[in-house]
Amino acid sequence: MTVSEVGEIGARARAAGRRLGTTSTAVKDAALNAIATALVERADEVLDANTADLERAEADGIAGALIDRLTLTPERIHSMADGLRVVVGLKDPVGEVLDGWTLPNGLQISKVRVPLGVVGIIYEARPNVTVDAAGLCIKSGNACILRGSRTAISSNLALARVIEEAGTAAGLPSNAVQLIGDTDRESAKELMRMREYVDVLIPRGGADLIRTVVEESTVPVIETGVGTCHVYVDSSADLAQALAITLNAKVQRPSVCNAAETLLVHRAVADAFLPKAIDALRGAGVEVRGDDATRGFSADVAPATEDDWRAEYLDLILAVRVVESLDEAIDHVNTYGTAHTDAIVTTDYNAARRFAAEVDSACVMINASTRFADGGEFGFGAEIGISNQKLHARGPMGLAELTSYKYVVSGDGQVRM
Repeated sequence: MTVSEVGEIGARARAAGRRLGTTSTAVKDAALNAIATALVERADEVLDANTADLERAEADGIAGALIDRLTLTPERIHSMADGLRVVVGLKDPVGEVLDGWTLPNGLQISKVRVPLGVVGIIYEARPNVTVDAAGLCIKSGNACILRGSRTAISSNLALARVIEEAGTAAGLPSNAVQLIGDTDRESAKELMRMREYVDVLIPRGGADLIRTVVEESTVPVIETGVGTCHVYVDSSADLAQALAITLNAKVQRPSVCNAAETLLVHRAVADAFLPKAIDALRGAGVEVRGDDATRGFSADVAPATEDDWRAEYLDLILAVRVVESLDEAIDHVNTYGTAHTDAIVTTDYNAARRFAAEVDSACVMINASTRFADGGEFGFGAEIGISNQKLHARGPMGLAELTSYKYVVSGDGQVRM
């Protein structure tokens, strides 16, 4: 695909975005319901395309977490469709009056939510992003340009075809959702430079992808995704609860960004907790890497290096460290974490309050698994990503995070003196 062809996609998206921004909620909801129905009805078409991706990935030697993210099943397709239906039930943010007041001179000022315009998403082997991003962008009145990876190209093309055909048949402007079919690096670079057409760029993937987009893009970027997430077991923790949370945070789906990568355990409960935790983790297939204190509890624990404390494994690997205090735990999280999601297990209200106040992360869990840091779990229907940054959006991003606002000022002839 040439630079001009990518530019044409941008121009079409800008035109579609202007129309979609004023499309009624009823039409957008009807389109989302139609897309959800079409996904289920055409699941075999999507699964056949996904099989082609999986066969190519196997031939390329790809395995583990990436395969899990790439794989679609009938259940996952139904889940994507259900996510769209949840979005239908959510309040349309476009046109919401956030604030309003009248000046002494009679001018009436309203602060009103408006779409961002055109949202670009660059993502890796996650075909579900195609549906989640399209659904949220449609409901929030934004045109979107999707640029997935070579690994998932067959799946993404099939999904984009279903979305486009069902959406336009239900009344959406054409080109509201477009997929760049070329997975060459140059097409991604061109998308990063299209400031005249793209209002914001959202990367979803590993650290290398996100770093590349942040460093090379001239379009404003919302950083998402990298999750070196922690579970801290405090000195007052309910240890049975702590074990259940640790296992869920690591094992339930290790390939995602809200899975735990590091376990911190207070010295006061290490003797009682760590032998059982290590056995349970090993029994679930987890490779445990620990500091010297942790290794003293089991010969099966490999030595952890400095790199392990910063690692986003996205796999059945967990780094474990014994800490002397709540202060040390908070310092470790703020030093090595990625400001994504971190959890404390404690029965001490003051410890929970301090952890929540002092850990500088988008999501802080108290006596709950890190796996709940998710747009669907938060009631957003889906998410466009989980933002690690602080400007504009932070944490799971739903409909509201895909809007900006404008000031509408109404008068009856006032002029400034």
